[in-house]
Amino acid sequence: MNDSTLRYFKAQLPALAGGYKLDVPACPVKLNQNENPYDWPASLKQAVFERVRDLPWNRYPPFVPAEFTQVVARYLGVDARQVLVGNGSNELLYAIFVATLEPGRKVVIPQPTFTVYKLLANLLGAEVVTEGLNTELQYDAAALEKAAQDASVVVIASPNNPTGSVINPMDLEHLVNTTHALWVVDEAYFEFHGETALELVQHTPNLVVLRTFSKAFATAGLRFGCMVCHPDAMPMFAAAKLPYNLNLFTMAAVEVAIEHANALKGRLEEIRRERERVARLLREYRGVKVYPSRANFLLFETDRPPRQLFDSMVRRGVLVRDVSGYPRLSRALRVSIGRPEENDAFLKALEFAITEVPPGGKP
Repeated sequence: MNDSTLRYFKAQLPALAGGYKLDVPACPVKLNQNENPYDWPASLKQAVFERVRDLPWNRYPPFVPAEFTQVVARYLGVDARQVLVGNGSNELLYAIFVATLEPGRKVVIPQPTFTVYKLLANLLGAEVVTEGLNTELQYDAAALEKAAQDASVVVIASPNNPTGSVINPMDLEHLVNTTHALWVVDEAYFEFHGETALELVQHTPNLVVLRTFSKAFATAGLRFGCMVCHPDAMPMFAAAKLPYNLNLFTMAAVEVAIEHANALKGRLEEIRRERERVARLLREYRGVKVYPSRANFLLFETDRPPRQLFDSMVRRGVLVRDVSGYPRLSRALRVSIGRPEENDAFLKALEFAITEVPPGGKP
């Protein structure tokens, strides 16, 4: 790219271009993106098709999808005035950042975490502070409180990706009530954990909770997320959201998902059991450290170069996530919890990779 092209862009943008990358070689066992391993049954897919078949596809969806938002709010157990819906929770995170961040403002983003948080904050020119996780990658309430004193926004994922750690609800309530920052809690993996900050939102104007249907509801390909905040703050966040951001198909699919929530989420307990089984077996491998997780994935470190282990497993048809480029994770890989046979394939591939890749060397 030459200088005449670069002049159009923000000064920080060239360094950020290509900042979010994903290495996805084709593998029959795909355990790299924390997806639900169980697809929708054909009958529910057909129900979505039938719901959209007779709708006017030549017309825009509702400018304000009030009826749809009410359906989502009832499912979450909150007032519809608190809910904003979007094309994935990432879109809503972007709207929150656009509404709150600019040069001269500070955002606290504990590291390591979901890389999109820092990427968007840098894009908007905010100062990023990475305090908040201790040496065992658990949330440190005292460090968060100190960092939040002069911050505009604090972003935490609970459970956190890729560490699987969660914030204590009492710590969160204290932090929200004793600081002036806006606290954004990303609960993408809530259903695998079970604790939520939604009740705090009712009376707390400086708290936002993000949810996605991609994980527990197995709708990653449909792109739907929502956010819940205090009613007084909602108009400000809504102003930063693009119009007509949800299509008819996604809204119909989410309505069907909510109507059949028990069926679609029926495998969650199996995924949790598999998570504990895989963690237990991983801990038996020499040179492997497994971090506790309340999500549908496990973070683990080894005494071997992680990229070489990653490549060895790919050659055996198993794809995990190489997170060794994340801050503080130079020896780490992350594996999503799949079906039992996929998890067995991962364990076997890792066992072979450990025998193939010698210890030591540069991570």
